[in-house]
Amino acid sequence: QVQLVESGGGLVQAGDSHRLSCAASGNTFNLPTIGWFRQAPGKPRTFVAFINWSPPSAVYEDSVKGRFIISRDIKTNTAFLEMNGLKPEDTAVYYCAASKVQLLTPPEGVGDFDSWGRGTQVTVSS
Repeated sequence: QVQLVESGGGLVQAGDSHRLSCAASGNTFNLPTIGWFRQAPGKPRTFVAFINWSPPSAVYEDSVKGRFIISRDIKTNTAFLEMNGLKPEDTAVYYCAASKVQLLTPPEGVGDFDSWGRGTQVTVSS
């Protein structure tokens, strides 16, 4: 079983940069894919980005391409989401998720991910 804990949420201004972290613990031996999702009030949880360890590759949702960067530190079992050029529409609870299988294309929903964190709130003011 894997435990994921997000941190780094907060209130930021539009245009700012901000970084989220996701600490993984437990049975992290086989986690080829780590991803980030977000959920705005009254809306479904949607995919933001994921990263594969080997071979190293990342996939992004279209609205965050060129603004967000996902990374992971395998030594510390930590994943990061660097968010640049933040917009009010980026306001959401951000969730970290892990998949036991390697993904190659953007997931259609949340079903491809087996473990989830509790989320961290990011609020972008205009």
